[in-house]
Amino acid sequence: MSVSSFHQFDEKQIPSDHDRIPPPSHRHAAPSAPWPWVDIEDEVDPVQLECPLPPIPPPCDHKTCGGCWTGYPQSLFPNWTPRQVEKSKIRSAVTDYRRDIPCKIYHVDVGEDGFFRDAGVALADESNKSEIWDRIIHSTVHQDDLRIRALFIENMSGPILQMLGTRHNIEPFFFSSSLNWIPSRFQEEIREGQGDHITVTLTFLRSITAGSAISLDAYASSETLAMREKSSVATHLLDTQAPLDLRSSGCRLVLDLLSVHLIRRRHGSTIISFHPSLNLPTTTAPYLHQRIRFAGQSVYWQNIFRKYEDPTFVLLVFIWHAIYAWDESLENLYIHICDLESRVIHTSEMGLTQELHIIRAHHLHYSSLLDNFRKTVEFVRDTLNPALESLSEEDRTESKLVMKRETHTLLSEIERLNKTRDMQDKRLKNVMNLVFSSVNIDDSKRMQKMTESSVRDSAAMKQIAYLTMIFLPASFVANIFSMNVDKIAPDTKGTIPHFIIAAILLSLATTWIIITFQSKYIFPEKASFWTRLGWPILMLRRAFGQDPYAKQSQDLTLEHLAK
Repeated sequence: MSVSSFHQFDEKQIPSDHDRIPPPSHRHAAPSAPWPWVDIEDEVDPVQLECPLPPIPPPCDHKTCGGCWTGYPQSLFPNWTPRQVEKSKIRSAVTDYRRDIPCKIYHVDVGEDGFFRDAGVALADESNKSEIWDRIIHSTVHQDDLRIRALFIENMSGPILQMLGTRHNIEPFFFSSSLNWIPSRFQEEIREGQGDHITVTLTFLRSITAGSAISLDAYASSETLAMREKSSVATHLLDTQAPLDLRSSGCRLVLDLLSVHLIRRRHGSTIISFHPSLNLPTTTAPYLHQRIRFAGQSVYWQNIFRKYEDPTFVLLVFIWHAIYAWDESLENLYIHICDLESRVIHTSEMGLTQELHIIRAHHLHYSSLLDNFRKTVEFVRDTLNPALESLSEEDRTESKLVMKRETHTLLSEIERLNKTRDMQDKRLKNVMNLVFSSVNIDDSKRMQKMTESSVRDSAAMKQIAYLTMIFLPASFVANIFSMNVDKIAPDTKGTIPHFIIAAILLSLATTWIIITFQSKYIFPEKASFWTRLGWPILMLRRAFGQDPYAKQSQDLTLEHLAK
């Protein structure tokens, strides 16, 4: 079977809510939180609260217990009540796994000579639980030439989760953080001079070809998915947990998970790499298994592995996988931003503005992921291996210096990635400003055209006015000679005084009616129509200083000034 960096998908398949990347609940990330998966409004289990048994059960030798792994996690961690196990998704992982697909455990052994060897693949199904349990119990026993054994779990089943957790006394927080994609980093079970456990779970960004990822909308139809493949980013919902399409480069930026539990010992250390079983394009167990083996062929790293016994150096190789993924993703994102810049120069579509806003929202999310990445590397650097205390002072000091050097290199890479992201964010701002400037320029051009059109219309109106003025005297004379008065038409009974009286009366009536409807500046706002008809009387009274509304006007003025 060929190794693939992502799961294979049917593009017509519709994912369920189970396959969505949930927003991380950081309060449930580490054992330091005293109430695992108990929220503020949740009730504490009264049965567990009154339990007379000690909180820490006695250790088990796994020889005469008859399969104590079946009670994990409550058998080792009684404070994880059934309700908490259910809420953390560990219960569903233990009981609702796919029994038709075997769980595959890929092994890599690192010998005392620092050489990486492929230790084969173990298949675990419903028929060989006892055999697998016996193999896990004796996985690192009586192998003096074995320094580290790395396990890469594909399609983790419930029994394998319980067996590994029981055999290595793993805090359930490792599995709950992995199942819920919660970034976490913590140290546990510290034994001076012997070793400890450290857990590193982080979400990172990776780039894949657009056809290999699926939409994370659990309610979309196949037609909608097909339409989304042809649409731009601007038509998608603003969900920073969802993939980001980069149509210019034919790529899609998706979130991936690196979840590693390292049991550090003087001899026989164990690394457990958890790989999600979701129908999402995450890094698979065979892919990372192959990459870690190939890193063992590196001359640079082989010199480190041969000389220093600290298994934490192998953990750094896992972290380098996330560095590579981040760098490739930001490269493709940079190409897409450059393409957007060129498109904005030639067009000013509003869809581009929406797409830029969505990319910036993802950019802000990437900033928090990189910050969490930096904290993870600092945690690995500062969490010294207690097993090194058995080494000589010189070897211990030299190992610490090399660890500091390698983590410094990782931190420098993360800082470079963050600066690259910051530079891209500034370019996005510049592109957005360019879009708004282009829109403003287009608006200004349209306003200029409207102004020019208004000027032309005004010139035409002036010409009409001039023509009217030319014919106005002739029209006035024609109207005079068409009057039915005895001085012009002797056969009529009308006279010029009749005409003057009629004209004056009609003019007064017209003026009276117009002022009545426009009398809001004379009367108060709530005056009736019949009151407004008496405006001539009001004007005469005001002329003699008898304004009945004077006091009301003063009160309104004072109220306006008070406001």
